[in-house]
Amino acid sequence: MIQATTLENGIRVITEKTLNSRSLGIGILVDSSPRSESSDKAGLAHLLEHALFHGTTGRDSLEISKLVNTMGGRVAAFTGRDYTCLSALVMDDHRTYVLDLFSDIILNSIFPADKLEQEKQVVLQEQESGADIPFENISQILKENIWKNHALGRPIDGYPGTVAGLTREDVIYYLHNTYLPNRITIALAGNLEHEDIVSQVQDCFWRMIGSVEEKSNARPEFTPCNIVRQTSYHQSYFTIGIPAPEYTSSHRYGVYQLNTILGGGLSSRLFRRLREEKGLVYNIQSEYLPYKDAGLIAVSGSTAPVYQKEVMDIVVEEIDDLFSCKKPVTQEEAWQAEMYSVGQHFIDSEDLYTRMSRLLTQSFYFGDPIPSAEIVRHLRGITPEYLGEISTQVFPNISKNMATVISEGVGE
Repeated sequence: MIQATTLENGIRVITEKTLNSRSLGIGILVDSSPRSESSDKAGLAHLLEHALFHGTTGRDSLEISKLVNTMGGRVAAFTGRDYTCLSALVMDDHRTYVLDLFSDIILNSIFPADKLEQEKQVVLQEQESGADIPFENISQILKENIWKNHALGRPIDGYPGTVAGLTREDVIYYLHNTYLPNRITIALAGNLEHEDIVSQVQDCFWRMIGSVEEKSNARPEFTPCNIVRQTSYHQSYFTIGIPAPEYTSSHRYGVYQLNTILGGGLSSRLFRRLREEKGLVYNIQSEYLPYKDAGLIAVSGSTAPVYQKEVMDIVVEEIDDLFSCKKPVTQEEAWQAEMYSVGQHFIDSEDLYTRMSRLLTQSFYFGDPIPSAEIVRHLRGITPEYLGEISTQVFPNISKNMATVISEGVGE
């Protein structure tokens, strides 16, 4: 059972009670992301998320670490392209400690100057580490080039120069002007009673006041590109991006199915042709990455440099065949995509952390959680004819609307 309450100060509390469970998924979503920062402060939202765990007026960083370990579950935080999230998966009788900890670090963090400088160095190392991971590297290069001069394309963790220039005052100012009640949703899933949770959240966050008006940002425009970079990798890594609908699109269920047919599983067209029939790749997959006002289908993989051109030609051909309906979706493909997506939905629903995450993201994008039965209803019965219709409507001129990034390896 899903219930929602908005506190007097504007914080939204959403819960889902489950039976026969001793664990609890807890999350706080804040409308804070690269969209909330200026380009010269790139990485500020991400740095704040890191810095929140370095001490409050009542706890130092060691006490925070000990509390997290004592609860025996996991506590984490991440910054995405649309929002920031603090989360935990713990035993149900530890929920009070988690809510108290999260409210303490949001309301009472002191951001010691030495710890902040230390965390900036950690972020810089994180950037260097990402640059050494081929798929992360080319994915970021792709986003920066297709969404030029837009926050959606900027690295979430910023650039070395902008991060190095961030100050304690920047972090404090950003927190006070972004982490405000009307931008915060708190969700819990597991063994709970809604009214008890509302009361506990009220006790923890009653001091938080204020609001901020939403700014209307320009929508990102997709820019096709073709980028080739020489690397010292033994394999050639590649990603191909095509523009796709935003998170709330009425066509989203069909787009998920099309992505599954293209490269979302072992029976997908790309996997069957490149891995099973030709043996040209080990990794090949496609993802549908939807955001608030834009989306992307990204096909990524790797191959030996000697096969690079052949593999890229096949990937482009399969994309064009599917979305231009030169090779229409068959009844069997539509059925397999339906079974895969419905199965994944139910399997993921067994995990309380996932259920909590759904409450947060669905409320963020749609205003309210979407019942599981409604999701399944939309996933079932998607016909090949419908997939053909949205292919031509949503993905016009597919051959001209592609972006390619290749890290060209040197081979053996």
